[in-house]
Amino acid sequence: MAAHRCNIFMLVFVLCGLTYVFVRADIEDTNHVKDAESVAVDIAPKANIGASLRSTKTEDQTQAAEEERQWEATEVKEADRVPDTMQTPDVPPLTPAKDQFQEELVIRPLHSGDIYASFQFRTMWDTDFLRGSKVSHYRLFPKSLGQVISKFSVRELHISFTQGYWRTMQWGQPFLPSPPGAELWVWFQDTVTDVDGAWKELTNVLSGIFCASLNFIDSTNTVQPSASFKPLGLGNVTDQRFLRYAVLPREIVCTENLTPWKKLLPCGSKAGLAVLMKSEKLFHSSFHSQALHFRPVCQDWKCKSTVWELRQTLNVVFDLHTSGQGKREWSLFKMFSRTVTEACPLASSSKVYVDVTDNPQGELFELSPTTPLLSQAVVLGDRRTYSVYDLTNQATFGQTRSLNMLLRWRAAESGDMLRPLLHGERYVAGYGLQTGEIHTLMYNNHPYRAFPVLLLDTVPWYLRLYIHTLTVTSKGRDNKPSYIHYQPSKDRLRPHLLEMLVQLPPNSVTEVTMQFERALLKWTEYTPDPNHGFYVGSSVISALVPSVVAMDTNSTRECPLFSSFFPCKEESSYFMRVYTEPLLVNLPTPDFSMPYNVICLTCTVVAVGYGSLYNLLTRTFQVEEPSPGLAKRLANIIRRLRGVPLL
Repeated sequence: MAAHRCNIFMLVFVLCGLTYVFVRADIEDTNHVKDAESVAVDIAPKANIGASLRSTKTEDQTQAAEEERQWEATEVKEADRVPDTMQTPDVPPLTPAKDQFQEELVIRPLHSGDIYASFQFRTMWDTDFLRGSKVSHYRLFPKSLGQVISKFSVRELHISFTQGYWRTMQWGQPFLPSPPGAELWVWFQDTVTDVDGAWKELTNVLSGIFCASLNFIDSTNTVQPSASFKPLGLGNVTDQRFLRYAVLPREIVCTENLTPWKKLLPCGSKAGLAVLMKSEKLFHSSFHSQALHFRPVCQDWKCKSTVWELRQTLNVVFDLHTSGQGKREWSLFKMFSRTVTEACPLASSSKVYVDVTDNPQGELFELSPTTPLLSQAVVLGDRRTYSVYDLTNQATFGQTRSLNMLLRWRAAESGDMLRPLLHGERYVAGYGLQTGEIHTLMYNNHPYRAFPVLLLDTVPWYLRLYIHTLTVTSKGRDNKPSYIHYQPSKDRLRPHLLEMLVQLPPNSVTEVTMQFERALLKWTEYTPDPNHGFYVGSSVISALVPSVVAMDTNSTRECPLFSSFFPCKEESSYFMRVYTEPLLVNLPTPDFSMPYNVICLTCTVVAVGYGSLYNLLTRTFQVEEPSPGLAKRLANIIRRLRGVPLL
């Protein structure tokens, strides 16, 4: 009976298994039919496609699938890229990639005999992260920076690290000016509710990315300019609540700052012009500045769409005497200890420019190898001529497979001081450690034209400004500013902020003076080397300087990158930003050796007083009998020898 029951159970189990198999097969057939119907729907017109997609997928799934298809299409285009000679005429031409990368190097011989080298790297990022869409793929744009910009809703980001001071009177104007130390200014999106909180978090993140001391940026050195530092990209943003500016004039630039900066490049330092960036040579120079600029720009000349531009710049000046060469002869190998062997494979343009404006017939210096390519560009209001070396053309490297340009001077230059149209200086006057006076000089060397300048001064809170002593004089006369914005400081909370719009007469020197009083800090607020002094950031002078040639603002036209960063508003003027020297101010400093003297004196008194008292309290006193005389000792000796009892 038990065996019969077991057989029934086995039969029921087998029937259940067969039923599951048949049902599963029926479901799979149904799925195949649905797949065939979906394929038929894909062949249908576009209207039916949209309707079927809306009925089968949610909006998020559609967006994710679209990003995947774009990424796969980009990968396929990169893998299937072949030379023009290998393509068949039946295949349609490939559409250009959305992201682009360009690199170039500008070499300019200076009147002082030094060499100015400027690297420019531009990455165009075609994406729209402002609408809340998550960016999943990064082709050329650095992912570490893209995630930070997307998280903190940054519209414009400008950061620079500079070692040394740019000598305008000897070297002229740089392509992109920057103050000594570290400078950071950011425009946030108008959707940011807590700008101060986002600014604080952003500085800490950037400090980790660039291995810098940006985490020391706080409310005591951050200002909110009202007229200076307008956006350099697209967008007419006038609400200064979303702007933050800070500078660390004592920031030291070293290899640890250059290495993460180079890692942001698509090719890193493995190929292209970045192979020349050898730290040993770059930091053995008179001036070194590396910067990063992020802003929105037009994609084409019609400006129907917007792309994001990341421009990385590195400027360096090699001194003739500190290089140890002893003669005026320069080459890529002597400057960087390396030569260029190839362009970055991901770069759509890779060029080297040599300024030959002052050498039209080769009478000043000799350039080899020669190149037939010449380019003219308007740079800082002056039309310059450049010899161009196209690194994407293999003929540029010649038979040696290497490009090592040589500049050999034939005649010595005068070495006289230059007279730039706009120049600024700054110094501290006065004596003692109680009061002082800040002097700012602005030079307008144009012979017959006057123009307005915007002066921005940021002074720490421990220099208490007397705003009623502010004077502006030009040619011995008072020059009343047409606009003044002053924000007083708060002790240990915020610095002074002074902005003025001043008209500079032609061929004149305008002097701005203001008195201040030095504050006495708490002993915990002094630096480890207080007698060295405290740094005050550079003044910023912004102006539209008159020019005899017009600056081309069309960013889509073929022109060097170094000539198209700052926009121009008028045909006869070009924008210029000038930084003065940082100030070094001594504050009343207490004698930090006094605690050491007090400790030594206190320990001595305690040791003498307490030691004597402790000795008296713990010592044991015993009565000692006087020793016998000499006669008695001799008698005892004789008695001992005779065996008689001692006395």
